[in-house]
Amino acid sequence: MANRIVKNDVVKLISGPNKGVTGKVLAVLPGKNAVLVEGLGVKHRKFKPSRLHPTGGSKDIHVPTPLHKVALVVDEKTGKTSRIGHKRTTEGAKVRTARQLKGKEIK
Repeated sequence: MANRIVKNDVVKLISGPNKGVTGKVLAVLPGKNAVLVEGLGVKHRKFKPSRLHPTGGSKDIHVPTPLHKVALVVDEKTGKTSRIGHKRTTEGAKVRTARQLKGKEIK
């Protein structure tokens, strides 16, 4: 399945406890069908003492968000989202289009 969301897209969460929150995509993980969204999915992780870290400690980790829970924001002023399609131009280049906006080209 082709990932229709790419890095640096602005997406909106469409389900879950953070529904309605928008953020920029930091990375796409196609093997997990997930994305890392800026400001979402940051968890606090504690780790046990080891030789490398004798006192133990804690750190913040970024947890991926499943692709089916995000939608691409097409109009940033209104926050309108859309599904994504593909279309070939007359030159033969493949471009992404917004399906809810009658095929408006997405840059």
